[in-house]
Amino acid sequence: MKKIIIFLLTVLGLNTACSQNFENIEVKEFAELINDSNVVILDVRKTDEYAEGHIKGAILIDQFQNDFVEQAKSKLPKDKTIAIYCRSGRRSANAAGKLADIGYKCVNLKGGILAWKEAKMPLISE
Repeated sequence: MKKIIIFLLTVLGLNTACSQNFENIEVKEFAELINDSNVVILDVRKTDEYAEGHIKGAILIDQFQNDFVEQAKSKLPKDKTIAIYCRSGRRSANAAGKLADIGYKCVNLKGGILAWKEAKMPLISE
């Protein structure tokens, strides 16, 4: 019975909506947010993706690493908002959920770096 309920909630899109503990925002809002000194920008992609182009000032912590949460705890201040992005917004939504669960205030870039590029926003390459 529990599996049926979870399935129905997922199909209706209510499963994530009920458990989401962070905000998803569009590119324009994200760009305004990251200019605030009380915001830390977090890129949760892999190193090679980050090197191809990232948002200026972003800290890289690969969301797929086993110690992602431990790295985040050691590098990210709890008193600041964490503005998170990845390629398309899926990994960063997952990361935002994990960090919000342990007390961080998180904001996810809806559409990720793909939406950022589409909006012709600036990137830094290394």
